[in-house]
Amino acid sequence: IKQKKRHMGDTKHFCPVSLKENFVLYPGLEENAAKYKEKIYYFSTSEYRDKFLNNPEEYVAHNEPLQAPPLRVCLLGIHGAGKTTCARQIADKLGIFHIQFEEYLQELILPKTKRKVGPSFDEDHEDDNKIPEELEDFSETMTKTETEKTKQEVELTDEEEAIKANLVDNTELPPEVLDKIVPDWWKSEPFRSTGFILDGFPRTSDEARYLSEQGLCPDVVVYIRVEEEDILNRLFPPRLKKWKERRRKKKEYRKKLKELKAKKRV
Repeated sequence: IKQKKRHMGDTKHFCPVSLKENFVLYPGLEENAAKYKEKIYYFSTSEYRDKFLNNPEEYVAHNEPLQAPPLRVCLLGIHGAGKTTCARQIADKLGIFHIQFEEYLQELILPKTKRKVGPSFDEDHEDDNKIPEELEDFSETMTKTETEKTKQEVELTDEEEAIKANLVDNTELPPEVLDKIVPDWWKSEPFRSTGFILDGFPRTSDEARYLSEQGLCPDVVVYIRVEEEDILNRLFPPRLKKWKERRRKKKEYRKKLKELKAKKRV
């Protein structure tokens, strides 16, 4: 039986309302279809279909074709898979922004924490190499101002506390925190007109669900799979180097502490 060919609308199988209002190519559903001027349009939700039918001229092309949004890519993979290296190369080649999600979170709280937080940064144990109070008077490197700064407690807002908990304990970010971070990459300039590759987000099913509920669809999602042996060969040498450096600093600290104690006895 010869079937009649469907004449799709300007946005083909993508929702024209999502394109107009959110500048996102969101696939429409056949059950949410509508016909206008002998063309079929698919919509992501029934509400968007009703919105289109109330004022269809606002969402269809007139003198020029509808402008498609720029490329938006989500790059996923486990720690050490090489996401950041690949993302930088892709961003340079395509001329889009590279957003490293965890690094972006670090930058949000860095003005208050003064240093990066998380398991890989907490290994430095800066407090272990702190001069004891009873020996501070004999240390030429420790000034009164520095001592007062170390004693000051930094007060973080609820949002900053949530970001810190995410970086340190991998606690999920609440939607109200994501609302202030993620939508701007889709809706605000310069990301809206240039495009981006988002490195390391979404990381959980809840974060993926958040993107879906907000209508923030990436055009491509790439998941990098790597053998455990390759990750071990990549991550172990720098970790070993860092461990040796900590051992060297600890040895110097013990030597300095011994000298200060001798100075105090004299």
